Amino acid sequence: MTFAQRAIKTGLFGAVFAVGYLCGTVTHPTAHAQAGDLGKELMQKAGDSGGVLGSAGRLGTTITEMKDNLDKLNKNVAALEEIKKALGG
Repeated sequence: MTFAQRAIKTGLFGAVFAVGYLCGTVTHPTAHAQAGDLGKELMQKAGDSGGVLGSAGRLGTTITEMKDNLDKLNKNVAALEEIKKALGG
C-alpha cells in the first residue's frame, strides 16, 4: 500500500468520524431541563431514610431551599432599588 492510499484511507476515516460526531452533537437532545424535580425528590427521599444518608439528604434539601429563597430575596431587593431610584432617593 502506498503512502497516498494510506493518506486517503486515513482522511476518509477522519471525515466519517467528524460527520458522525457532528450529526450526533447536533441531533442529540439534552436532558438538563428534565432533571430538576427528580433531584429534589431524591433528596427528600434520602432525608426520610435516616442515618448518615438521611442527614446528607436533609442538608442538601435545606441548602436548595435556602438558595431558592435567596434568589427570591435578591429579586425583591432589585425591585426596591428601582422604586427608590424612581422616588429620587
